[in-house]
Amino acid sequence: MNLPSELKYTKDHEWIKIEGTIATVGITDFAQGELGDIVYVDVDTLDDTVEEGEIFGSVEAVKTVSDLFMPLSGEVIKFNEALEDDPELVNSDPYDKGWMIKIEISDPSQVTDLLDAETYKELIQG
Repeated sequence: MNLPSELKYTKDHEWIKIEGTIATVGITDFAQGELGDIVYVDVDTLDDTVEEGEIFGSVEAVKTVSDLFMPLSGEVIKFNEALEDDPELVNSDPYDKGWMIKIEISDPSQVTDLLDAETYKELIQG
């Protein structure tokens, strides 16, 4: 399983790449594997400020729909529009081309609550 060490993670299986006050968010390799073939990514919070833990969108797979939870409070400033035509990028390249949103972080202190790769690995391996 691919868990890049430079990323942060949540117990809800999102990954976060932090660059200054901008965070790129997607779902983990583990999450996409559990969901199966992804057919649609729905993010209707573009330009909205969303609090940590609130739903910012959903991902639809062949057999299920799963909510996406905001890992950090902030404004959703960008949606990966490539996912509109090619949602399976989340399956094939979850940490690069399959990213979902970029947010402007409003409370940088929340970063300390995120999991590192090792802690996330322990969480999913039980």
